[in-house]
Amino acid sequence: MTIVSTHPILSGVSAGISELKKNPMAVLQQGEGFPVAILNRNQPVFYAVPAKAYEQLLDRIEDLELAALVRERQDEPEVSVNLDEL
Repeated sequence: MTIVSTHPILSGVSAGISELKKNPMAVLQQGEGFPVAILNRNQPVFYAVPAKAYEQLLDRIEDLELAALVRERQDEPEVSVNLDEL
């Protein structure tokens, strides 16, 4: 008996590795700007993410990290600073 492991595919578009090898740009274009799940034997092995989507993802992560920092520090006492004294 063979146990088949299933993994969710977190993309609306998927392609096989052999298809990616034949024409990588065509595979990315299928995603229309969104990540494409790359499959090996019907299991996702990685996601091909267009550069613009990757940059947006990094910007979003940075925004979330800064928002967490603000929430962490929001109850700290304020410090008055005179710019002329710096």
